[in-house]
Amino acid sequence: MSNTADSPQAGSGSPETGAGPTSSSRTPRLRPVRVLTVGVFALAGLLFITSFNTAKGTNLRTDSSLLKLSDLIHERSHKNARLDESEAALRDDVEALAKRTGGGISKAEEARLAALEKNAGTQQLTGKAVTVTLNDAPPNATAKLPGYPEPQPDYLVIHQQDLQAVVNALWQGGAQAIKVMDQRLISTSAVRCVGNTLILQGRVYSPPYKITAIGDPGQLQKALAASPAIQNYMVYVNVYGLGWKVTEDGTVTLPGYSGTVDLHYAKPVE
Repeated sequence: MSNTADSPQAGSGSPETGAGPTSSSRTPRLRPVRVLTVGVFALAGLLFITSFNTAKGTNLRTDSSLLKLSDLIHERSHKNARLDESEAALRDDVEALAKRTGGGISKAEEARLAALEKNAGTQQLTGKAVTVTLNDAPPNATAKLPGYPEPQPDYLVIHQQDLQAVVNALWQGGAQAIKVMDQRLISTSAVRCVGNTLILQGRVYSPPYKITAIGDPGQLQKALAASPAIQNYMVYVNVYGLGWKVTEDGTVTLPGYSGTVDLHYAKPVE
């Protein structure tokens, strides 16, 4: 037999040549893609377990027990209203008790105190009144007059400066007392808006907003018409449909301010 027949041929895959597979190459290996897949499924399982433990059988997206921020704000607003009523009732009891016992003050001092309370807005006031009502425009409003752009969302809602413009104009027109919604304004009152809601003295209101002022109706309406800020607002009324209504109410009685009269202000941190 030929010697060449006994020797292995090139590329035959014999172990001596080292070209064929070895026993170590048969050990199974995890590819990176499989490792990543296993990790994703493990993370998904962990998320499902966490969601189940958190929900405890409720719907995390729609369960009514989970209050939205707006719900919490309105709840606190109602609570503040109840506290104001309670404080007003207690104040009346204290004043009645002081009058019954003499109060330790003279008639002149009592008259002076009553005048101060009237000027401070803590006593009810009766007189002829004018009411201004502001309201948002319809959400689908379009420009009613040519030459004006189509409205942006901000064009269609009442802003803080609109309410302030009305209040300032009424004061300038000689208003003796002003009520915004159901609350009397005093010197420390701040008319503020967050989004399209009014926050006044710890309570929240939604439009339409009503502002009532006691004074000379003619002078009050004249001051409203002369205000540059209100003239600018009237452009949006005529073009985009913002709400604007002025009515004479005859003789009305505005309640006295019943909240705290303490002045709160910021202090530097020491």
